[in-house]
Amino acid sequence: MNTSKERTRDEILVLENGRILDVENERFIERGVIIVRDKLISDIGSRGEVEIPKNVETIDLKGNVVLPGLIDAHMHLTGMRTGDLVKEPLLTPYEVFVARAIKDLEALLDAGFTTIGDAGSVIALNLKQAVEEGTIIGPRIIASGYPLSQTFGHGDEHYLPVEWVDARTTKKLTPMMSLLCDGVDECRKAARYALRQGADFIKVMATGGVLSQRDRPEYIQFSKEELRAIVEEAEHANRFVHAHAQGSKGIIHAIEAGVKVIAHAIYIDDEGCELAKQRNVVVVPTLSVVEHILRYGEKIGIPPWGIEKSKEVYEEHISNIRRAYRRGVKLATGTDFMGGREAFRHGDNALEIKLLIEKIGMRPIDALKSATLYAAEAVGLSSLTGSLRKDKYADLIVIKGNPLDDPDLLLKRENILMIMKEGRIYKNIIEKH
Repeated sequence: MNTSKERTRDEILVLENGRILDVENERFIERGVIIVRDKLISDIGSRGEVEIPKNVETIDLKGNVVLPGLIDAHMHLTGMRTGDLVKEPLLTPYEVFVARAIKDLEALLDAGFTTIGDAGSVIALNLKQAVEEGTIIGPRIIASGYPLSQTFGHGDEHYLPVEWVDARTTKKLTPMMSLLCDGVDECRKAARYALRQGADFIKVMATGGVLSQRDRPEYIQFSKEELRAIVEEAEHANRFVHAHAQGSKGIIHAIEAGVKVIAHAIYIDDEGCELAKQRNVVVVPTLSVVEHILRYGEKIGIPPWGIEKSKEVYEEHISNIRRAYRRGVKLATGTDFMGGREAFRHGDNALEIKLLIEKIGMRPIDALKSATLYAAEAVGLSSLTGSLRKDKYADLIVIKGNPLDDPDLLLKRENILMIMKEGRIYKNIIEKH
């Protein structure tokens, strides 16, 4: 990946002659001009509408399409390379996971993802600082750190001694440890501990799941009182709660408790859809992870019970997310990828955009809204990124071809000609095309 020198605060860069996709208004700005000052877009519009300063650096985009930087609002930066959630974390040194995760961050940025929402990984929480200070290259990281799970919950790795599961007592550091908590007081303390560790938002396991052996997606986890306590602690710190929630009743419980982001939503029903709309909740379907479990599961070591549950939920999940789309629920892109050599590989995260179009029947512009506008909302950054507007971060990518005509373009990194995050260019091969 090519890296340009950083400009000083007073330096200006002009991007001109681009086809700027205004995702909010569903239109192209032809012969578009973007003025970048420091980290922000200081002006944007078509040529003639924007005053271009003299004697500044200018890049000719040669008529290529300009999009906001893409966002994966639910993924895990773990450094995993297989689907064996039991053996690999126990047998691999923690430092190896960290080294792999650094390479995964490079791949994510090279694929056009300028922001990621990590929904459970201590590695993401701790690499965030390294990205911000420029020590390593990667997308902007918004991370939850340790997820909160009840005992016998989706985040309780029951095959380990219970003191090994909780991050506060473990004898073995692994990428995806949880905080186990039961009762309102324990939930408050766990939420405060997650915040103490630097969480940007709180992740909770509000239902059972597919890749947890002894529960099911339909199982409600945490009482409404426990969830309300967690939400209250997040709100006290000006943060929000993002819930793993798959069963219909668990989804409703979470939303009624004040959760702002619902992940997976396998069995979301009409009541859940209406409640999500009323409370302005964003749903992140994470279709990609199940797609990969079914395609690669046995080969990469997914446990048989995980493959069977994935087969069981697949069609109904798609049907219910179609329902949510038709009813006007905000849907954001998130892959639930955790890293891999073939399946769950970071850098392939635009698969979620393709699946929203092909499986859910989304209009391509709506799928791109899910990957930008609504995903920015899902990570709490809608005022700073997710669209190309004056005074927002200069997070953008330049694409060879029109992704509204062919969403596969976004899955091929050679089609991404330029990548800019916060006004800094990390890739620019426009001159070669």
